[in-house]
Amino acid sequence: MPTLHWIGKEKVVNHHQDVPYKILEHQYTYKDAKEHKSVPPSENKIIQGDNLEALKSLLPEYEGKIKCIYIDPPYNTGNEGWVYNDNVNHPKLKKWLGQVVGKESEDLSRHDKWLCMMYPRLKLLHKLLAENGAIFISIDDNEQGNLRLLCDELFGASNFINNIIWEKNYSPRNDAKYFSASHDLILVYSKNKKKWKRNLAPRTEKQNKFYKYNDNDGRGKWRPDNVLVKSFSETGVFSIRNPNTGKDNFPPKGSCYRFNEEKSKELLIQNRFYFGKDGKGKPQLKRYLSEVNQGVVPQTLWKHEEVSHSQEGKKELNKIIEGNIFDTPKPYQLLNRILQISTNTNDLILDSFAGSGTTAHAVLNLNKEDGGNRKFILIEMEEYANTITAERVKRVIKGYGEGTKAVEGTGGDFSYYELGKPLFLDNQLLNEDVGLAKIEEYVWYSETKTPYITQEEQYLLGTKNDTAYYFFYQKDSVTTLDESFLRTLKTKAGQYIIYADNCLLDEKLMSKYHIIFKKIPRDISKF
Repeated sequence: MPTLHWIGKEKVVNHHQDVPYKILEHQYTYKDAKEHKSVPPSENKIIQGDNLEALKSLLPEYEGKIKCIYIDPPYNTGNEGWVYNDNVNHPKLKKWLGQVVGKESEDLSRHDKWLCMMYPRLKLLHKLLAENGAIFISIDDNEQGNLRLLCDELFGASNFINNIIWEKNYSPRNDAKYFSASHDLILVYSKNKKKWKRNLAPRTEKQNKFYKYNDNDGRGKWRPDNVLVKSFSETGVFSIRNPNTGKDNFPPKGSCYRFNEEKSKELLIQNRFYFGKDGKGKPQLKRYLSEVNQGVVPQTLWKHEEVSHSQEGKKELNKIIEGNIFDTPKPYQLLNRILQISTNTNDLILDSFAGSGTTAHAVLNLNKEDGGNRKFILIEMEEYANTITAERVKRVIKGYGEGTKAVEGTGGDFSYYELGKPLFLDNQLLNEDVGLAKIEEYVWYSETKTPYITQEEQYLLGTKNDTAYYFFYQKDSVTTLDESFLRTLKTKAGQYIIYADNCLLDEKLMSKYHIIFKKIPRDISKF
């Protein structure tokens, strides 16, 4: 398999391991068209902060749980005129490259920089993706070739699903220098191709319009369909008599009907044959709309008539937030299609380049349509994360527009977070400034991969699978696991995992009571 090399690659291959784990600081929860500081957080999240660090902060709770990831990363066009800077010369990225890649970053081409930026992010996204999940990446031809090789390396070439062509423009740009670009690409990879199952795409009015006949017999609309089949069988050679003319109709020589003679007689009785407008023609089968799949196998060419286009995406966003700064936001209909074919009603969806919040808009819309309970996580590094990204989601939830142009709200809620302090200091000691509750939550997630619930018993994190987890930690003193501490334990379990600074218990006693000691901070898992 071809391997992609670029300047700085060796510095970023394992960089995701060095990214600090930072806590997520809850700012507010938007519910019932109001912001609340104290209500329980929603499962829907919008996170403001660097997406590399934010992705790391999601690992304890969400590793291997995200069913669908959609990202719309910078296309690296070199166009510096956009407010949403679509190249890799963003000041934050330049600073990061200098820190991670070092002096070599000064010699990087814009393609090298883009690859350095994308590699660790895709590495963490791969960790978050469920075994039966898929990632959809919007891109254009500036980096499509590099991205394909990058994803082959990280996701495995065997997990490549397809490259979708989306018709983003429906009219040519006459000022284009060479060709007027009418499409973008959406690269699709699974975590495990054998486990990923796509849904059918919804049928369109264009596909249904062929079902234009109706006998008013309660079976609904139908269309004429072929009665012949390519694979020959003697059982398919017989005559079908036209009841209107009495004429026998045999299949053409070398052909056969798609059913046997007995079945044809049943179909005649059921009035399932069509003999033309005048009733004197050859038999055709009545194919009822109610009998076909209520969906179609998705194709790789997505026309703007089905999933909308860039101009409509901008127009829709301006209806929600007038004067927004985005030139080419993705239309929510495009995301709707991705979600329709890749998620079920209770799945998790992640977008780590959230931009204007189109992904959340699509999730909320689809939930309203089919009664689903899909949950979204958005990450946006720019300052407009609250003023545009979150604001758009608020207005989608409560409704927007006025008069005849008013759009009814979808309902729903979300919690808004900012990236906080790192859990571990540079010397790998615990950062006590984050608060004991956040430390306990992290340790519990690292052990059980389940939500943390505060316990009444001191030092107890919780129990799972007949194992009790204790975190014996005090801010201003050294803790020691000894017999006197054991006598304070109130929870009965088949096994005990106890974190402390030191341990004075002998191996015989620990084996007798099924105790596993873990030293703070050495034995706390690092994601």
